[in-house]
Amino acid sequence: MDELTGRVAVVTGAASGIGRAIAERCLDAGMRVALVDVELDSLTRTAHELDPAGSRTLTRQVDVRDPAQVEHLAAAVVAHFGAVHLLCNNAGVDAGGPFVDISDATWRWVMDVNFFGVVNGCRAFLPALRASGEGHIVNTASMAAVNAGMRTMAPYIGSKFAVLGVSENLAVELAESDPGIGVSVLLPGGVQTRMTDSERNRPADVPPSDDPLRQSVVDGIRSATARDGLDPSDVAVAVLDAVRDRSFYILTHREPALEAIAQRLEWMRTNAQPLPRVLR
Repeated sequence: MDELTGRVAVVTGAASGIGRAIAERCLDAGMRVALVDVELDSLTRTAHELDPAGSRTLTRQVDVRDPAQVEHLAAAVVAHFGAVHLLCNNAGVDAGGPFVDISDATWRWVMDVNFFGVVNGCRAFLPALRASGEGHIVNTASMAAVNAGMRTMAPYIGSKFAVLGVSENLAVELAESDPGIGVSVLLPGGVQTRMTDSERNRPADVPPSDDPLRQSVVDGIRSATARDGLDPSDVAVAVLDAVRDRSFYILTHREPALEAIAQRLEWMRTNAQPLPRVLR
């Protein structure tokens, strides 16, 4: 899909971070954009800042964990804009702790947002993409999908591995059934977002994590991304380039990602487990 002007994009997690940056780049490219997030106040503010007149955006508060809400979103976008051409399943959260201490509710929350949010989006919007005759899906995973050595992050890592696997499988399937629809998976490394503050949206049944090791890991990630993390706008540029070029893998930190994959291959060959990676 090399021509974006006049097309319609849907971006979840659009109120901040990578999602907001993707939405802004889509608008800059001449697209109309459905801005979707669970945080209504931030979403409303973002919509006003990106499109003060409100003529090129549609704003919807949606919990991507709920298939019915995502189905209603798809219907609303088609009714408002007449079509969908680009779907960015970007909403994501992080919560965790030492493995044996992670609650069932924590596992469900992270998997439901990060993984089932992607599944729900793809299922709800594929009919509209097919009706458009061409389109593209971008699913946000993480470099954690190829680098599993971060302690206390099992739910997040598991969810992102799942997004990567489903995205690869979907790309293969659509290449046969719907060659006009491309698929990309975004594997961002450190990016200056609010991911380390995910618990601001924690449901009431998900207990806060006050484990010292967990806090140390989160503080390390927060410090590293503040110091060295990419600006979300740089990630958004890479996303739209991938859409135009029909590239599957979007690697914001190419060399570290390839190194992590090489370590995994070496682990497969030798069974010599690599040391876990720890952010300092």
